[in-house]
Amino acid sequence: ESEENTVLFPSPFPGLCFLSEFLNFKKYPSCIESVLGKADYNHNKVNQWTAAIVEQSLTHLVKLGKTYKYIVTCAVMQRSGAGLHTASSCFWDTTTDGTCTVRWENRTMNCIVNVFAVAIIL
Repeated sequence: ESEENTVLFPSPFPGLCFLSEFLNFKKYPSCIESVLGKADYNHNKVNQWTAAIVEQSLTHLVKLGKTYKYIVTCAVMQRSGAGLHTASSCFWDTTTDGTCTVRWENRTMNCIVNVFAVAIIL
């Protein structure tokens, strides 16, 4: 049986609390968990898994009804002892826009999902 571990890196911007709340998988359905569940890493399924995680995440975010554009990225990597480092940088309005990152892992793979939210100003 695999033991999953989810770590949330919330947005530091108070106006985007909804991102952290949405991505807090203890309260909301986990898009990652619903796709990867107790699966073992399989190179042939990674494209299918990442596409499903991104699509489900976007679907749930849109249902929140906020006036934001969303960008969701997902990386799945086999656990082999190698390091996995990611970084991003954004030039935007820090009072309305933000990002949140979730790291999920089980005994055979790591998954990192980044959500970027950009306010639509009408």
